[in-house]
Amino acid sequence: MDGNHLLRREQTFQGHVQGVGFRYTTMRISGRYAVTGYVQNMTDGSVSLVAEGEESSVNGFLREVADRLAAYIRDIEDKATDFQGEFDDFCIRH
Repeated sequence: MDGNHLLRREQTFQGHVQGVGFRYTTMRISGRYAVTGYVQNMTDGSVSLVAEGEESSVNGFLREVADRLAAYIRDIEDKATDFQGEFDDFCIRH
């Protein structure tokens, strides 16, 4: 693939992922990639992340998030779906 295919990936991070700056670190990393979406703490203690953009940008972004925050992550659920174009930027949802 040429890396220009638009896609959406939805990830759920399990582990010690709340109260450790996970969302803020993810937000900072997003600034280096052409991605839109959000990161959000969930009531079950997990963190949900939705990213949309060109395949190469989304994959690079998610790889860097996983690498930078690996010490806090026990498991990642990952689902690739069709691009929806519903976001204007990347943000932290509360």
